[in-house]
Parts: sequence; C-alpha cells; structure tokens
Amino acid sequence: MDADYWQSVTAGVLGDMASHPNFGLNELDFVFSTLVVGSILNFLLMYLLARTAGAGDASSSGRLPSIFAACPPSHMFKSGAYGVFSRMGPFVYKGTLFAAAGFTAGLVGTVISNALIKMRKKMDPNFQTPNKPPPTPLNAFTWAVHMGVSSNFRYQVLNGIEFLLAKGLPSFLFKSSVVVLRCLNNVLGGMSFVVLARLTGSQAAAAPLPSPFSAVAELEQQQQQQLRHVNIPSSNTSTTSAAKLCKH
Repeated sequence: MDADYWQSVTAGVLGDMASHPNFGLNELDFVFSTLVVGSILNFLLMYLLARTAGAGDASSSGRLPSIFAACPPSHMFKSGAYGVFSRMGPFVYKGTLFAAAGFTAGLVGTVISNALIKMRKKMDPNFQTPNKPPPTPLNAFTWAVHMGVSSNFRYQVLNGIEFLLAKGLPSFLFKSSVVVLRCLNNVLGGMSFVVLARLTGSQAAAAPLPSPFSAVAELEQQQQQQLRHVNIPSSNTSTTSAAKLCKH
C-alpha cells in the first residue's frame, strides 16, 4: 500500500484521538473501531472506487446516470462550461457514492472491531473496555452520513482549492501544498466524525471517573456538615442549662 493510504489513515486517527478527552487514551475502544473502519474505508475509496473510475476516465461522464450526463465528471469545480445546476450533480453523485462506501465500511469494520474486543475479553477475563461497544447498525449509519455529507463537502472544496492553487503556484509549491491540505483534511475528518458520533449516540462515552481532588473536597464538605450538626445541639443544650440556672 502506498504512502497516501497510510497518511490518510494516520491523519484520520490522529484527528479522532484529538477530539476525545485525554487524547483518546480513556476511549481506546472507540479509537480502535475508527481505525478499523477507516482502514477499510480508505481501501474502498483508493483501491476500488478510484481505480474503477480511472479505468475509463475518458468516458467517465458517459458512465454516469443520465441525470448527471451534463455534469462535470469528477468534482463540481472542474473547469468547463457547466451551469450551477450541472455543477451540483457531482456533489449529489459523489455523496451517494461516499455514503454507500461509508455504510459498507462502517458495517464491516464495526463487526470486526467488536469481534476482536470480544475475543480479547475471552482470552483475558480481567480485560474490560471503558465504554459500551458501538452498535453496528447505528455506527454504520453514522459513517454513511459522515461520508455522504462531511467528507463529500470537504472533497469538493479541497478539489476547488487545489484547482486554484495549480494556476498560481510553481509545481513544487503546489505539490507541497496539496500534501499539507490533504493531511489537514483527514485530521478534520477524524474530528468531525467524533462530533457526529456523539450526536447520533453511536459512541456514547461512559461517565467520567471522579477526580481525586473533587472527592477530597466532597469529603471536607461532609465533615463540615457533621461538625455543624454536632455544634448545634451543644449550643442549644448550653442555652437551656443557662436558663435553668437563672430560674434557680
């Protein structure tokens, strides 16, 4: 596998970990699930869909459904005499394609990651995950929405930016900027997926463990309350005793 594949997977996982508390160290089960799904997803996009599209690039527009026949063949910012409505075609078509790939990768990847975690638990009974495993159908749906909306939107914008940079930058600077932009795009993708997964509930984190400082503060408050309850009766008793002495 080439460097683009590993760069995409690594940057996506780093973005995912950066969006979790404590850089994902308390939710490594979710990070592992994202790693498995992301690996399958990048394989689908880079080695299956891209090669299938590239096999007949000259007639790629003819292979689109008839409703997209007059649309740009690759992305909505491709040069050519296309109208606004025609340029929306690639966004809809790529979104459908990305969503299908996201659902497939999410379904297969979640099954694999959950099965591996169950196998680990059987091998080591003391091993416990901090969170509940992601529900397979819900996680697959979350990946489909993420790919069809977020990834598709970033894909279109990224191609548009690269189209503009290619006109104004020398070859070396253009290639360097493309590498940086794609790394940032993958990091942003990992971060946006965590936000979406929290919204859909596919990655519901467990309640955080109480901090030792908060536990000490709570203990001090309880001790103060107990002292108050002890002092109040004693003051009442002393007042009553003083009143009796005055009567005598």
